[in-house]
Amino acid sequence: MTSYTGEWEVVIGLEIHAQLSTKSKIFSGSSTAYGAEANTQANAVDLGLPGVLPVFNEEALRMAVKFGLAIDAEIGKKSVFDRKNYFYPDSPKGYQTTQLHHPIVGMGHIDIDVDDGGSEGGKSRRINVTRAHLEEDAGKSVHEGFDGFSGIDLNRAGTPLIEIVSEPELRSAKEAAAYFRKMHSIVTYLGVCDGDLSQGSMRCDCNVSLRPKGQEEFGTRTEIKNVNSFRNVERAIEVEIERQMDVLEDGGVIVQETRLYDADKNETRSMRSKEVANDYRYFPCPDLLPVIIDDNYIEAVRETLPELPDAKRARFVKDHGLSATDAAVIASNRDLAHYFEDAAKIANDYKLAANWVQSDVSAALNRLEIDVTELAVNAEQLGRILVLIKDNTLNNGGAKEVFNALLEKGNGESKGDDVDALVDSLGLKQVSDTGAIEAIVEQVLADNAKLVETYLATPEEKRGKAMGPFIGATRKAAKGVNPQVVMEVLKKKLSELG
Repeated sequence: MTSYTGEWEVVIGLEIHAQLSTKSKIFSGSSTAYGAEANTQANAVDLGLPGVLPVFNEEALRMAVKFGLAIDAEIGKKSVFDRKNYFYPDSPKGYQTTQLHHPIVGMGHIDIDVDDGGSEGGKSRRINVTRAHLEEDAGKSVHEGFDGFSGIDLNRAGTPLIEIVSEPELRSAKEAAAYFRKMHSIVTYLGVCDGDLSQGSMRCDCNVSLRPKGQEEFGTRTEIKNVNSFRNVERAIEVEIERQMDVLEDGGVIVQETRLYDADKNETRSMRSKEVANDYRYFPCPDLLPVIIDDNYIEAVRETLPELPDAKRARFVKDHGLSATDAAVIASNRDLAHYFEDAAKIANDYKLAANWVQSDVSAALNRLEIDVTELAVNAEQLGRILVLIKDNTLNNGGAKEVFNALLEKGNGESKGDDVDALVDSLGLKQVSDTGAIEAIVEQVLADNAKLVETYLATPEEKRGKAMGPFIGATRKAAKGVNPQVVMEVLKKKLSELG
C-alpha cells in the first residue's frame, strides 16, 4: 500500500472498454465468437479493403442505449461516427471507427462503496461518467511461436465496444477498483457484455496523476494500458502513484505517456509517448450516416432493463433481512444472486442461504476458480440441503459433507432428490428421536460414573464446560445424533442425578 506524504492529491480517471455481446461485428457480419483459429473471422470490411462499405449493427446500438439508461445517462438522439487515425500493426485500416463529439451515451453516474459492502459506516461516493461511446476493437498482436517475429490475429478487429470514460473524480486505487467492479456488475447484469476479464472482454485504461494538495489544476497524467483484473487495477495504480510521488519529491517531472503494468514484477514501465486528441486527426466517417433515434426507441429499450445491482441489494436488505454487507456481495454478481434466491426460496430461509453462499459456496468457487454457473452443486440441491438442516435431518457437519460429496460427483444437473439419496448412502441422517437418545445417554452416564461424580461436584456456574465429555461420548456411541437434543437430554438426566 502506498505511503502518502500528505502533500499530494491523487487524481484518477478510468476508461473501461467493454466488448458487447453481439453475435456479429459492429460494421460487418463476421462472427465475434471467441477462440476461433487466427484470422478466420475477419472479412473484407474488417480489413478495410478498397470498395467495401460498413453497415452498422443495430444490436450494438440497442446495447449501448441499455447501458446508458442503467447509469442514468443522457442518451444521444443523434450520434456520429468518426475516424481516429493512427497506425498500429493490428489495426489494418490505419484508423479506428469511433465517436468523438456526438457519442451515443452522454453524462451519467454510478455510486460506489469503497469497502464493497455498503455496511454501516461504509464510504459511498457518486462518480460521474463523462460519456460512453461506440467503437470497433483492433486485432491482436501475437508474440509467441514465431521465432522472434510477431503475428497478427484479426479475429477481434471490428468487434463492437463501448468505451466508458469516467470523470477524473476517483481519489485512490481502492476507489478505482470499486468503480471497475461496479461497472463490471452493471454490464453483466444487463447482458450487454459477458465480463470475462481473462478473455479481454472487459479491460481498463487507468489515467493517474498527482497534484499538490489544494491545487485545482491537474498534474501531468500517465495512462496504464489494458489492465484486466480488479486486483491489478488497484495494484497498478498504487505502484504508479508511488512512482510519480518519488519522481516529484525528487524534483523531477512526470512525462505524459502510456505505460504497461507488469503484474509479476508489480511495476509499471513506459510503452510509448501519450498522444493528445489532435494527434489522431479525427474527422466524421464518410461511410456512415449519423444514427438518429427517438423517445419511443429509448423507452422501448428502457422496458427491457432488469433489476440492477443497487435495487437488488436494497431488496435483499428490506425483504429478506440480509445485512447490508451480505446483500452487497451477493447482489454484485448476477448469477450468484439468482443462485442465492433460487436456493433460499426452496428452503424458505434467506439468512441461512446467505450464510451458505457467503461461506461454503464462495469458498468452493474461489478454490476451483470457477463461476457459480459451473458449480457442481446447483441451487436446487443447495436448497434441499438447507431444508434438511432446518428439519434437523442433517447437522451442520453432515450438511457440509453432503455439499462436498456433490462437488466431487461433479454433476450440477442432478435434482434436489439426489441429496436425500446421498444422505442415506452416507449414513448422515441425524437421530432426533428423544426416546432413542435417552437410552444412549443413560448408557453413557452408566459407563462414565467418575465423570458424573466430577460433574456433580462442579459448581453450577461452571457445569457448561463440564458437559463436553458427555456430549462427545454420546456422539461417539451413536453417529448422527442431533446435538441439540443430546444437550437437552443430558441436562435433564444429569439434573435428575444431582
